[in-house]
Amino acid sequence: MPGRESRLPPLPEGVRAPGGHAKRLLPTKWHRVVRRGLLLLALLLVGLFAMQLAPKNPLRVVAGDRLKGPGAVLRDGTIAVLGTDGVGRDVLSRIIAGARLSLLIGLSSVAVAGMLGTNLGLISGYFGGHLGDLIMRLVDIQMAFPAVLLALAIAAALGPSVLTLVLALGFSYWTSYARLARGIVLSIKEKEYVLAATVCGASSARILFRHVLPNAINPVMILASLHLGQMIIAEASLSYLGLGIQPPDISWGGMIADGRNYLGSAWWAATFPGVAIAVTVLVMGMFGDAVRDALDPKFRFH
Repeated sequence: MPGRESRLPPLPEGVRAPGGHAKRLLPTKWHRVVRRGLLLLALLLVGLFAMQLAPKNPLRVVAGDRLKGPGAVLRDGTIAVLGTDGVGRDVLSRIIAGARLSLLIGLSSVAVAGMLGTNLGLISGYFGGHLGDLIMRLVDIQMAFPAVLLALAIAAALGPSVLTLVLALGFSYWTSYARLARGIVLSIKEKEYVLAATVCGASSARILFRHVLPNAINPVMILASLHLGQMIIAEASLSYLGLGIQPPDISWGGMIADGRNYLGSAWWAATFPGVAIAVTVLVMGMFGDAVRDALDPKFRFH
C-alpha cells in the first residue's frame, strides 16, 4: 500500500536492514582482496623488472667499498642507501634483484604442490579402495617428516639448482592439498548432481573435472595463497644452507648467509634481506587472509 513504509517503526540504533548489510559487506571483502593483491602485484613487478629497477649492478664487486654502512658515499660518488656487503656490492640492488628468483620459486613451488596434491586427493576420494588407501598412507608417512627437512634431503640428493628447489618444495608440501581435496570429494560425491551425472553415463574423468573439481577450487586457492609465504621462507632456508640458489644468482637466503659473518660489524648485510623476506611473507599472508574471507562462506558475512 502507498505510504505503508512510512508507518513502519524505525530500526533500533546500530541495526541495519537485512540484505543491505550483506550487499555492503561482500564488496568490502573483495575490496580487501584487491587492495592487498595490489601490494602483491607490486612485489611481483619488482621481481619482474628487477634489473631495470636496481640502482646499481647487483653483481659488481668493488673491494674498496666493502662493508659501507647505510647512506654511505661510495667511491664513484653515489650513495649506498642500504650499505654494501663484504665484497662491496650494493645491498639494495641485490635485494631488488633477489626478489625475482625468490618470488618465482615461491609461486612455482605452490603450483607444483597444488596440482600434484589436488589431483591425488581427487583420485583418492573419488575412487577410494586400495588406490585411495595407498595415496593416503603415503600422505600419512610424508607428514610424519618435517617438510623443510624433506625438501633439504631432496635438494641434497639431486644437487642445488632452481629446478631442483622448485621440485623439492613442491613434493614436500603437496600433502596438505591432497588431504583437503580428498575431504571435499568425500563430502560431495554422494550429492544428487554427482549421482545424476553417473546415471547419465558420464565418465569418471568428466565427473571429477566438471562436477567435483569446481567445488574444490576455492578451498585450494585459499590454501595456496596462505602457502606462498611459507614457500618463500623455505626457499630462503635452503639457500641459507647452501642447497638453494647458487651464485652468481641472487637470493635473499643467500644474502643472509653471506652477511652472517659480519653481524657484529656490518649488521645491515644480513638484516635488510631478512626484512625483505619478512615484508614479503607479511604481504602474502595478508593477501591469503583476504582471499579466505572472500571465498569461504564461513567468513563471508562475518
